[in-house]
Amino acid sequence: MKKWRRLNGDRIELPIKELVEKTIIKERAEGHNLKVCIGTDSEVRGENVEFATVIVFLREKKGGFMYIHNFKEVRKMSLKERMILEVSKSVEVAYSLCELLDKYNVELEVHADINTDPEFKSNVALKEAMGYILGMGFIFKAKPFAFASSSCADKVC
Repeated sequence: MKKWRRLNGDRIELPIKELVEKTIIKERAEGHNLKVCIGTDSEVRGENVEFATVIVFLREKKGGFMYIHNFKEVRKMSLKERMILEVSKSVEVAYSLCELLDKYNVELEVHADINTDPEFKSNVALKEAMGYILGMGFIFKAKPFAFASSSCADKVC
């Protein structure tokens, strides 16, 4: 079972799907319109690749918050492989939550930490990432609009 945490470091003991549902119910009761953005970022540290996946809850015109899952892969991988692995982690989480988000009519976006500018190295995985996310039926966002992966997950990786 994946362990999730809050930004302040507090561990989340509930299964993430249960927590997301409770969060939606609570936020709606407080009058908030929500959007959920899911993204993953990674950082190479020696032989390890450290990943962070985030579920970002945006309150319309009232800020937001996120839940975080960190994990590690101990192996060398190409940049393209790492980018696609980031996307697959985000898609995995999005897929596990999409039925629940549909139930409560919460918009979902999947963010990829991939640059749309061919001058940047991460662009090597853009077509595959876009095809994967869109093919799964999710809204796709890449840099500079992919804040869940390029800003939020990047800060907790």
